[in-house]
Amino acid sequence: MDEKKEGSIIFNIDVMLAKRKMSVTQLADEVGITITNMSILKTGKAKAIKVSTLAKLCSALDCQPGDLLEYRAPED
Repeated sequence: MDEKKEGSIIFNIDVMLAKRKMSVTQLADEVGITITNMSILKTGKAKAIKVSTLAKLCSALDCQPGDLLEYRAPED
């Protein structure tokens, strides 16, 4: 039986930070999460994110969830 490979979700937080001329520290403070947790999100190492945290990120960055999240199909 063939096992189907999973794709991945990429967080484009760096792109939005650059567009908004905001630092990671400023964003973490506005969202109310630690710098460590923000780094985990930025590097794609997060296994989950609360919808409320995503909403706070969108509010702080004045963007839509689709501006932050990107799906990448698995490579063969």
